[in-house]
Amino acid sequence: MNPSELPVVALTLGDPAGIGAELIARLLARPETGATANVVLVGDRWLWDEGQRIAGSAVELAPVASFAEVRGRADRSRPAFLAVDTVLPSQVQRGVAAAPGGASVLAVLDRCMDAVQAGHVDAITFAPLNKQAMKLGGLKHEDELHHFAEYLGVSGYFCEFNTLRGLWTSRISSHVPLKDVPKYIEHQRIVDAATLIYRSLQANGVAAPRVAVAGFNPHNGDGGTCGREEIEVIAPAVATLNARGLPVVGPFPADTIFLRARDGELDAIVTMYHDQGQIALKLLGFSQGVTVQGGLPIPITTPAHGTAYDIAGLGRANVDATANAFAIAARMGRARLN
Repeated sequence: MNPSELPVVALTLGDPAGIGAELIARLLARPETGATANVVLVGDRWLWDEGQRIAGSAVELAPVASFAEVRGRADRSRPAFLAVDTVLPSQVQRGVAAAPGGASVLAVLDRCMDAVQAGHVDAITFAPLNKQAMKLGGLKHEDELHHFAEYLGVSGYFCEFNTLRGLWTSRISSHVPLKDVPKYIEHQRIVDAATLIYRSLQANGVAAPRVAVAGFNPHNGDGGTCGREEIEVIAPAVATLNARGLPVVGPFPADTIFLRARDGELDAIVTMYHDQGQIALKLLGFSQGVTVQGGLPIPITTPAHGTAYDIAGLGRANVDATANAFAIAARMGRARLN
């Protein structure tokens, strides 16, 4: 594969008060990183230098003046580096969520999305960010996914996926109060979520994904005596999926469905709300999980853990989830090119 056939994957340094810069420094120090993608790092020079210092790495970058210079580079021995000035060191207090850091994250991500719209980037992996800091810094949406979707003009269904060692999850509702979850449990949302994760797994190289849908109520509603969403909404949605040729199964009780996944019976689970899937995945492998922003024009991934403010600057950040996120972005970006 020559350089022009590799996907261009943009990397960002995340919240400057967290562990993001250290993680990206560790990722780019791995020789295999440049073999699967044409990498461009986007961020403040001082923050990159700080990340390298904390990680104890010394990665040489190739400066570029614009995203347009990245695709088709003949020499990929060094990752490309698009330096931007978004925040001063004096504005950042390590381990503290603050408006300047959140504004910096937004500025870098928006720069990357401009490159997506211009056709210069095929995938993005962003280091951990902090939603509180981003909202202080100008984020108008409930989370970054909704910001991406509006910025990129997405009109169809989109949702977050979480992945861990080959198991993917999606959810019908996400960053909303638990009391509001029932109003999100709708026939079409379930059909759209299951279809999207099925197609996304195919783009990630799984030819015939095994997808199951979780129930909402305790014991799957106990035949309607403990809630009727399974009978009235979820099962009919599964029937619709089957009628459309997607071999989705369920609903299964949420407290046992992950046992099927653990035993290798499933590739993906559609859950009804955030913690229904997140607790299980993070228990199975907190330092390995990845979040994929599903339904966008390009794959956008990030480690599923947060900014880890408590260990920021200590040189203890585990890069495994970030490496997994980058691998998925590169693989899906390559599939998109083909």
